[in-house]
Amino acid sequence: MKAHEIKDGVYWVGAVDWNLRNFHGYDTPRGSSYNAYLVVAEKVALIDTVKAPFADDMLSRIASVIDPARIDYLVCNHVEMDHSGAIPRLLAAAPQATVVACAAGEKGLREHYHRDFPCRLVKSGDRLELGGKTLSFVTTPMVHWPDNMVSYLAEDGLLFSNDAFGQHYASSERFDDELPLQLVLEEAQKYYGNIVLSYQVMVGKAMASVAGLNIDIIAPSHGIVWRSHVPVILEHYGRWTSNQTEPRALIIYDTMWGSTEKLARTIGDAFENCGIPSRYFNLQHTHISHVMTEVVAARYICVGSPTMNNSLLPSVAAFLTYLKALSPKKRVGLAFGSYGWSGQSVDQVGEYLRDSGFEMMEPVRTKYIPDEETLSKVRAEVERMLEGK
Repeated sequence: MKAHEIKDGVYWVGAVDWNLRNFHGYDTPRGSSYNAYLVVAEKVALIDTVKAPFADDMLSRIASVIDPARIDYLVCNHVEMDHSGAIPRLLAAAPQATVVACAAGEKGLREHYHRDFPCRLVKSGDRLELGGKTLSFVTTPMVHWPDNMVSYLAEDGLLFSNDAFGQHYASSERFDDELPLQLVLEEAQKYYGNIVLSYQVMVGKAMASVAGLNIDIIAPSHGIVWRSHVPVILEHYGRWTSNQTEPRALIIYDTMWGSTEKLARTIGDAFENCGIPSRYFNLQHTHISHVMTEVVAARYICVGSPTMNNSLLPSVAAFLTYLKALSPKKRVGLAFGSYGWSGQSVDQVGEYLRDSGFEMMEPVRTKYIPDEETLSKVRAEVERMLEGK
């Protein structure tokens, strides 16, 4: 396997996981990559490693450039095992290498691998001279683990951005301009919505801390490398981290006998009548991680469930649990559903959305099968509520 040069003396030496289909409950139908980067100057530094089963791929790519034993520094930007899993194999191949990590990273490595590492601790502003190339570091705690940091190669304007700006996407191509931009942005938005969203405040701080850098290339830990569309992805992240939403409604629901689905269609019609486009997601057919991709940019989040056994349908409960953990802000919520005799589901949906910090519209509920007169009243009521939104 061969390395891919992304700048003079800087190589992608990672691995492509064509078969990955689930990442912590995040549906990944397009696979992923684990990106490691080799910086060759008078001294040699490796930025991160790969998931443990792919260590041979990484070592083979490194060997296409240099003998792995020549590596002087192993920079650990993140301890999570899709980044650090091949560290034991790498250090066996390069026994003189020093691990470079922040204090939380060094602690995390010991706790993961139950051994001591030859480690050089760094903090924000510290530099590592390689001879002709200089790495500097910015710690970015909780983007998305306590140990996170990013590394910057000043001479090349190259930001090794860790999980920020990444995508779960398997590809033979390595750069953003080798693929349709909309496809890459879609995967970047999905990654943000499912991995990064709940840490948006910290991501915003991290972006501010690197805002003064001259960034020509962004090399994330997953997916393609940004070289031609850096301003585009920076602009998107700026909007996402500041919760700039679009006037769009997501109608998310499950249904037992079709009544809640009738409500979903009627509520969507009401939004459309008010000039607000709607998208429908039946949770029987749509994975929750695909819904979260759309939540990143949508202002109105409408969630519906019938009542079953005094509670929600399991698919809706799973989505709401996932949504609450990811904590999107500045959204408007609407809870809806049908019921037979007890009707707890709508209040439970509303409680989840309120706990997520949403501004709530009045709930919509109907008993058994809504007729056209009932649906007309629902439509008019939702339109009335939207007048003030």
